[in-house]
Amino acid sequence: MATNIDALTEKEKQTLRLIVRGHDAKSIARELDLSVHTINERLRDVRRKMAVSSSREAARALFEEEGADPDSFGDKQIGEALTAQPVDQLLVPENGAGPKRPMIILGVAVMSIILALAAVTSLPQAALAPADTTPSASAEAAEVEAAARQFLTLGDQGKWAESYALTAESFHKLNTLQVWTQVSEKVRPPLGAVKSRTLLSREWVPTPPAGYQMVKFRTDFANKANAIETVTLEHANQGWRVAGITID
Repeated sequence: MATNIDALTEKEKQTLRLIVRGHDAKSIARELDLSVHTINERLRDVRRKMAVSSSREAARALFEEEGADPDSFGDKQIGEALTAQPVDQLLVPENGAGPKRPMIILGVAVMSIILALAAVTSLPQAALAPADTTPSASAEAAEVEAAARQFLTLGDQGKWAESYALTAESFHKLNTLQVWTQVSEKVRPPLGAVKSRTLLSREWVPTPPAGYQMVKFRTDFANKANAIETVTLEHANQGWRVAGITID
């Protein structure tokens, strides 16, 4: 696989690094100021070169290849342009070993705490599944929404340890409680108290290994109206656990 990775262009690697950080084709196109068609063509070339069936698999391979050196995984072209921006606008934990330097992601208005290989992508080969209206599906939907709301409420209250306890194992592997607390304390309080939080959508994303639930809320904070909170959850033995969160 390393040989195949060497065959990738720097632009192709940059695209895969954004997938690792939780972006989909549409948001990658926004970040790089390209069309979605161009991004999809680039990802098709990546899958062909690496002989893999999904862009997520290619991103995982690149992450494993470069993950030993966190600095090598930074998109300098994206980050350098925003180094002067406020910290509460751009912080993302780089890895679980403790705070080193913030990773900058272009275009995120307030917060993007996105997990490498844990946040959901919605690439062409993984289309969103249609909603299931059976009673069992309705019960699951209620559980997923309740888990997402509980996690967000703990964040509203500044209970970082309690909210961290509701995150998935994949989150723990990449983010320590210390990192989560430090990032959250810099990002969440400036938003102010929650005035309202309304469910916008819940989507099942059938990506390997077991799929994810993506729940979106429209939230009015005291200092930011019409924010979109997206909570991604995966199912574990303990129930639904948070794998990623963004606030735009």
